[in-house]
Amino acid sequence: MSPTQQLAIDLIARASVTPDDAGCQALLGKRLDRLGFKNTPLRFGDVDNFWAVYGDQAPLFVFAGHTDVVPTGEVDEWRFPPFEPTCDKGLLYGRGAADMKGSLAAMVTACERFLAKCPRPVGSIAFLITSDEEGPAVDGSVRVVDYLLENHVSVDYCLVGEPSSTKQLGDTIKNGRRGSLNGTLIIHGTQGHVAYPHLADNPIHKALQALDSLCKTHWDDGNDFFPPTSFQISNIQSGTGATNVIPMSLKALINFRYSTEQTAEGLQQQVEALLNDHQLSFTLDWNLSGEPFLTEPGALTAACAQAIQNTNGVVTQLSTSGGTSDGRFIAKTGCQIVELGPLNATIHQVDECVSLQDLDDLSVIYEQVLEALLS
Repeated sequence: MSPTQQLAIDLIARASVTPDDAGCQALLGKRLDRLGFKNTPLRFGDVDNFWAVYGDQAPLFVFAGHTDVVPTGEVDEWRFPPFEPTCDKGLLYGRGAADMKGSLAAMVTACERFLAKCPRPVGSIAFLITSDEEGPAVDGSVRVVDYLLENHVSVDYCLVGEPSSTKQLGDTIKNGRRGSLNGTLIIHGTQGHVAYPHLADNPIHKALQALDSLCKTHWDDGNDFFPPTSFQISNIQSGTGATNVIPMSLKALINFRYSTEQTAEGLQQQVEALLNDHQLSFTLDWNLSGEPFLTEPGALTAACAQAIQNTNGVVTQLSTSGGTSDGRFIAKTGCQIVELGPLNATIHQVDECVSLQDLDDLSVIYEQVLEALLS
């Protein structure tokens, strides 16, 4: 086993189901301590986080990631026990292998080699590590970022080790993410007997045209980096279960995945105006999961692209597709931020795995990014 592969194995062996870190951060911390990083543990609620820094000069380059993993599901469905990392035919199996303990291992070993060659980099390196990314994400990176802002820490570059690749290592870099806005919509009516509809007010009938209008609305055209804004109804509930009762209300869960062409406030106003146009009695509660962010092509994306091409000859593509990540919190620092990690084909699945060769290549890519920006 290479140093990167062995560290990944040691991390996967710890059953760190969110928000339990299970000792992963202590393991990482010891490796960073030996390199001279100053480690600040930051526990918020039930969540372990840490902020470790090497150097005190600008620019500041941050590796960001999470030690927590999603639950395994039915253990009997796995080829190998999910927390007993197993190598088979060039692949390393285990929960978190791709998302994202393999990336964490590659980050650490990349720093070990880089600092051995360049102990006084032109800038500083930091690690922002949480155990709350796969959970509610309320006491993890968002709280660490608040700590950084309160202490006037200026971040220039951030590389998040999320599994961004699709078919080959490095074929995709995430340089932004769409925002996610959730709504809980309740359409109010009047309950009654289906045989006497004039004495009732059916909220299902009232809601159909309004919901159809929302589905057919063209919100925007997107831009060079983002697709058009997407509106989806994910759940509808109504009725008492009886066939002869007009219900009192209809509840719908809605979601927007939106680009930098929109704001959460603007979308809320458009939806509420449309519902009012349909003369509905409604209650609508909003929850903003994350605002969109974008890193324009620049020094960080160029360094990543060149490192990928140098390592495995792949020409990378910039993308903002997919769900949310902790990048949405770190973007508040105003830094250039990208997500670059292994293949995402098996993440959150039974038999999650990562290529052993990809782990070593990823470490080399990370090392070359450090060389391009800090030497």
